[in-house]
Amino acid sequence: MSNKKIHDFHDFCVRFREKIANFVVMKVIYNRFIPFGSFHGLNLFGTIFVQRRWGKMDPHELNHETIHTLQQWEMTYVGFYLWYCVEYLVRLVQYRFKTEKAYYNISFEREAYANERNQHYVSQRRPMAWVNYLRKSS
Repeated sequence: MSNKKIHDFHDFCVRFREKIANFVVMKVIYNRFIPFGSFHGLNLFGTIFVQRRWGKMDPHELNHETIHTLQQWEMTYVGFYLWYCVEYLVRLVQYRFKTEKAYYNISFEREAYANERNQHYVSQRRPMAWVNYLRKSS
């Protein structure tokens, strides 16, 4: 393959990622009940639920949830939730039922937390990037 074709393909991929990032539209619903416990936000099918007591979401939290929305979208939502639950159970066993440690080591969460402060990440993110976070962490 010639260098020009490789360069053209790379440009196409960059433009495609930017269009996907601009396509993501999320609705934020502030309420009294969801999510439960100490969670600030819960992303269900691209809709974010936030308890009013936490106040408005900051840009980092919104970016975190945008990353989750992309993960859900590329795994056709149901696949995302199935994988998330199975991986959480595996991490629970791996970390001897330390729930917080298991949660923070789920590959989806690791990707989102690692990149939530990079406001350009969503437009630069490669599809299925969460796979790079599957290996055991801390």
